[in-house]
Amino acid sequence: MTAPDFHLPRLLTCDVLYTGMGGAQTPGGVVIVGDTIAATGLPDDLRRQYPQAIVDNVGGVIAPPPVNAHTHLDMSAYDFQALPYFRWIPEVVVGQREKRGVPGAHAGADELVRLKVGGVGDIVFAAEVMDALLERDDLQGVLYFELFAPQVEKADAAFARMRELMAGWRSKERPDGLRLGLTPHTPFTVSHRLLKLTAEYAAGEGLPMQIHVAEHPTELELFQTGAGPLWDSRLKAFTPDTFAEIIGREPAPDLTPVRYLDELGVLNARPTLIHMVNVTPDDIRRVARAGCAVVTCPRSNHHLECGTFKWADFAAAGVDIALGTDSVASGESLDVREEIQFARTLYPHLDPRLLVRAAVKGGHRVLGSRAPFIRRGERWHQEYLW
Repeated sequence: MTAPDFHLPRLLTCDVLYTGMGGAQTPGGVVIVGDTIAATGLPDDLRRQYPQAIVDNVGGVIAPPPVNAHTHLDMSAYDFQALPYFRWIPEVVVGQREKRGVPGAHAGADELVRLKVGGVGDIVFAAEVMDALLERDDLQGVLYFELFAPQVEKADAAFARMRELMAGWRSKERPDGLRLGLTPHTPFTVSHRLLKLTAEYAAGEGLPMQIHVAEHPTELELFQTGAGPLWDSRLKAFTPDTFAEIIGREPAPDLTPVRYLDELGVLNARPTLIHMVNVTPDDIRRVARAGCAVVTCPRSNHHLECGTFKWADFAAAGVDIALGTDSVASGESLDVREEIQFARTLYPHLDPRLLVRAAVKGGHRVLGSRAPFIRRGERWHQEYLW
């Protein structure tokens, strides 16, 4: 058997091609000479331009590596468990807390390196985990330090501690590696004062933010009534007696988590909003007007009985959409490609090119980075084959 001549052009054809520029196309093709990209386009056009090319129908997707725009690496040693969200928090997140920490974070980071992700948006719960991850030079993206302080009287102390920690970490940032961000956990686990202070600080310092918002139907119920399963399952030792104390106003039938953040001024900092499943048309308009991006985690939302993200409605409003896996405890794995496969079952009528573009372009927009381009003259990388 004669070995293939790698001096001849190779034409790789696929179901979806996304070059990192513009929109994706289907079908697509890439011509490679040696390890250099010679051309991209429609397979039939490329066959005519390169009749001598060896054709290899690889199928699937050719694109820059996808971005995992939202995850919790320090929970990578957790066992997966599907439960309603309001039970999952106390029974899994708190129940398996001894598994949370630096070893899990490193294991999760190692997995992302193995998967050759294009970037990561990771939520960091503890200072020692931030210290450990900032030492890594094999990933790029944003490490969002998480704040959790529902008591308004503790807001100033929590804010001061965060600023002190951030000042120490800033020197460890790498422009082309891991950078710092902030995550007020949710609108119902961070007091209104700490939310406002953090948003103003992040905007002033140019720090990216992520916030978990409108994940489960009980969150909407909480803002409308001040009660419900989510409030009943709270960590009472760390929570005020009433929900109104956390948000600084009374719940109301027309109050939503998004409206609350908007009227508090938090959306002015243009945080990336995570999950955003249980929203109203008015919520989507507010997010679009503020210029916030959103990250959807389809498998986690399914497993925690949150509902289905309104992809078409957000896209129609011009909101940038990215994909994340959440933690392995709710999403099962850190592989965004598996997230896309699951999303295709949720959105059978959604053009798969939009999913691929969201996983690449949307993710890089959230992280403030740039996807590599698959274009003439650039080097070919095998990780472009999904």
